[in-house]
Amino acid sequence: MKLYKYITFVLCQLSSLCIAQEIVSLAFVGDIMPGSTYYGQQTADRGQSLFNDAKKIFSTVDFTFGNLETTLADSGRPRNPQREFNFLTPTSYGRILKEAGIGYLSVANNHTYDFGAAGIASTLRILKKNDIYCSGLKQQDAYQLIEIKGIRIAVCAFGFNFYCNQINDLTEVKRIINSATKNADIVVVSFHGGAEGKQHRNLPQKSETFMGEDRGNLRRFAHFCIDNGADVVYGHGPHVVRAVEIYKDRIIAYSLGNFCTPYGISIGGINGYAPILTIELEQDGLFRQGRIHSMIQYRGVGPRFDPENRALKEIRLLSDDNISNGAMNITSTGHIIATRWRPIDNELIEESEEYYEDNEIDWNLTGW
Repeated sequence: MKLYKYITFVLCQLSSLCIAQEIVSLAFVGDIMPGSTYYGQQTADRGQSLFNDAKKIFSTVDFTFGNLETTLADSGRPRNPQREFNFLTPTSYGRILKEAGIGYLSVANNHTYDFGAAGIASTLRILKKNDIYCSGLKQQDAYQLIEIKGIRIAVCAFGFNFYCNQINDLTEVKRIINSATKNADIVVVSFHGGAEGKQHRNLPQKSETFMGEDRGNLRRFAHFCIDNGADVVYGHGPHVVRAVEIYKDRIIAYSLGNFCTPYGISIGGINGYAPILTIELEQDGLFRQGRIHSMIQYRGVGPRFDPENRALKEIRLLSDDNISNGAMNITSTGHIIATRWRPIDNELIEESEEYYEDNEIDWNLTGW
């Protein structure tokens, strides 16, 4: 047995010397809806300070992803005035999002079309003007290609509304991901799905129906994406955080909840948990390490660092309860450790919270 361990160790070391993997660092957040002028809701400084704390994390990674849960337009007529929520955010927020460090926003959600085709056109124009990538609408290219440190990353997005790439059409999901894998080193999938509210914080083993809409079987969808070549799958839609999973050495975040929704969306209790998920990937998409940074929202203020780490505690609890074999540990400091076997000091040991607490680890990223 010792000879086997030694041979395995030597082979792993030789492999790592021959193939030097470039590392890319990414950040992910949930719903962003900074305020709707349709309801006369804006922060006193028109959003200038919304991301003051978040910028400190975004600036430590190579690229940041989120979900734009609103329309970017200065005026418009709602497609359905009788609807309870219609979100219209001034176009000036395009610059604020860019200056915060956000590089990609999914538009595959149930508020992109609140102000009809004119609202969508304005949103896409403002994102392009501010060099923010987006995808998820049927009228767009199926995915966006982003190059970071010579690594090509394809990003596609899915939702449950008729104008989105469909989360429930697995044939189309497979086609899009397979196409992306041919042109990229890493494939990131964003999805908007699941039932809404604190009563839906747990991840079910079946499809979720909410307000008469089929909002996806999210376990099946996420695993299907990775089975077909995706490397990261991150979700939003329930307005609360959900479990995190490592599946086939790839990471899934089933819901990152509300991130920046200071008005118009409930942020009381667990609805106000606003985590930032940061990860490192090797250039072939293999998950290397990650961390959950806890933030909390305040009405009219936006996300701020949470010294109580409530988002982290919630995600740890849900991951333990909802994922039977998550292939990871989440430490009390928020570090996500894949439980793969790896060679250390001529022995193969399983990565564990105890190992990371007892040994000095270089997390590479300032602020991690």
